[in-house]
Amino acid sequence: MNVRISSKDDQLLAQENAALKSENAYLKEQLAHLQEQFDWLRKQVFGRKTEQTSVIMDGGTQLSLIPDENEQAVFVFEKTVTVPEHQRKAKRTHDDWMQDLPIEVKWHTEEHPVCEKCGAEMKEIGEDKAYDELVYVPGKFFVRRHIVKKYKCTKCGQDPARDAEYPDEIESCYIRCAAYPKPMIPHSFCSPELLAHIIYEKFAKAVPLYRQEKDFTSKGIPLLRATMSNWVCIAAEQWCIPIVEEMMMQLVAGTVIHADETVLQVLHETGRKATTDSRMWVYCNGKMNDRSIIIFEYQPTRAGVHPATFLKNFVGYLICDGYDAYNAVKGAKRCGCWTHTRRYFAEAFPKEKSAYSTSVAVKAVEFCNKIYHEEHLLAKMSAEERQKQRLVKVKPLLDAFFAWLDEQNVSGKSKLADAVRYAMNERKYLYTFLEDGNVPIDNNRAENAIRQFAVGRKNWLFNNTERGAKCSAILYSMIYSLLNDIDCSGKRSGCREISD
Repeated sequence: MNVRISSKDDQLLAQENAALKSENAYLKEQLAHLQEQFDWLRKQVFGRKTEQTSVIMDGGTQLSLIPDENEQAVFVFEKTVTVPEHQRKAKRTHDDWMQDLPIEVKWHTEEHPVCEKCGAEMKEIGEDKAYDELVYVPGKFFVRRHIVKKYKCTKCGQDPARDAEYPDEIESCYIRCAAYPKPMIPHSFCSPELLAHIIYEKFAKAVPLYRQEKDFTSKGIPLLRATMSNWVCIAAEQWCIPIVEEMMMQLVAGTVIHADETVLQVLHETGRKATTDSRMWVYCNGKMNDRSIIIFEYQPTRAGVHPATFLKNFVGYLICDGYDAYNAVKGAKRCGCWTHTRRYFAEAFPKEKSAYSTSVAVKAVEFCNKIYHEEHLLAKMSAEERQKQRLVKVKPLLDAFFAWLDEQNVSGKSKLADAVRYAMNERKYLYTFLEDGNVPIDNNRAENAIRQFAVGRKNWLFNNTERGAKCSAILYSMIYSLLNDIDCSGKRSGCREISD
C-alpha cells in the first residue's frame, strides 16, 4: 500500500527539521560554552594561576618577535633587538645584615689551662671567633605601672600677710600630682606597644582577631576579640583619619591615579542583608612618584558615584579596568589596562595545545607580549624620552593589533568572544598611555595593592559592622602605604615624611 504525502506535510516536516537543527546547534553552542566555563573553573581551582608566557605557552607555538618573510605585517621590526642587561642585586651575606643587630658575646675560657701533653700551665695568647648564631627571643608580657608622686606646699595658708594678697587663690595645704601621660585609650589597659602588635598582626600579617585571641589565651592573657576590635577602631578614628586625609589630598594633587575595587561582606549594614556584597575600593599613585600612597575606601555599593566623589578634584590620568563606573569621574582622562586585555585572551586559550598554532587567543597574547617587550626596553628612560619612543616603537604595535583584531570574525558567548569584545570596547582607552611617559601601560599597581587586602579577607572572611569596615580601610591605607615604601633590606626607599 502506497502512502501519499501531501505538499503540506512536506512543509511541516521541513519546518520541524529546521527547528530541530536550530535547536541542536543552539544546544551544541550552550554545551561548548558550559564546557569552557567548567574547564576554566577547574583550572582556577586546581591549575596554576600564573599568566607568564613560559607557562601558558608550554608546548605551544610561540610567535617570533621577527615576522616571517611570508607573513604580511603592518609594521616592521628591527632585525637586531637590543635587550638591556639584567642588573642583579649584590648578594648579601649574613655578615652584612647582622652588623646592624645588637651582639651578645659569649666568652669560652678555661680557668687553669694545662697542656695535655707535658702538664705545664698554658698562657693566653689571643682569641678567635668560632661562629655566629641568630637568636630569637619570643615576645613577653609585663605590666607598666604608672605611679604618680603627690606634692604638698608647706607655705600656703601659713603666712597671713602673704596670703592676703591672693585671698581667692591661696588654699591651705595645697596638694598637686606630678605630670604623667594619660592612658592611650581611657579606662583601658592598652599600651601603644600592645595596640601596635594587634594592628600589625591583623592588617599586615592577615591574622584575624579571633586567632589573636586564642594566641593570647595560650600565653595566659585573657584578651577578648571584642576588646581588641574596639581598640583598633578607636585608634583608626582618633589618630589615623587626619593622616589618611592628608594622604588623600596629596594623591588627588598628582597626575596619575590607579583605581580598583573588590568584594567585601559586611554582616550588619543598615537596610541591607548580611549576604549582600559591599565593596572595598583602592586608589594609589603611580610608581614614578617618590612616595607610595595607597588609600582604601569602604563603600556599600559598586556605583560610579563613589569614585566620582572620591576623585572629584582630580585632574589627570586614571588607570583602571573596563568597568564603566569610572566614566563618572569627570575631571580624569581614563586609561585602559593592557594586563586585563591580555588576561582575557589568556583565559580563552584552547584546551588542546595542538590548536595553539591557529588560535586567535594565542596570537592575541603574542601581540600583547610584543607590546610589553618594547615597553620594558623604555623603562629606564626619562618620561619625555619614553613618550617619544612609545610613538615610534609601541604605537605601530597597537595599530597592528587592532587592525588584525578587526579582521577576526568572532561571535557568540565564548571566552574568546568576550576577550575580543573587551579589547574593542577599551580600544580608545588602551591608547591613552601614549600621551604621557609617566602613565603606565597597565593597572598592575592597583591590583597588587588590593591583593594584599584579598589575602587578609581569606582569613577573616567579613567585617561585622560598617564602622569596622571603615576603620579597616583607614588602617590598611596607612600600613600598606608604609610597607610599599620599604624595600627588602628594611630601609626606606628615598621617601619623605607626610609632613613634608
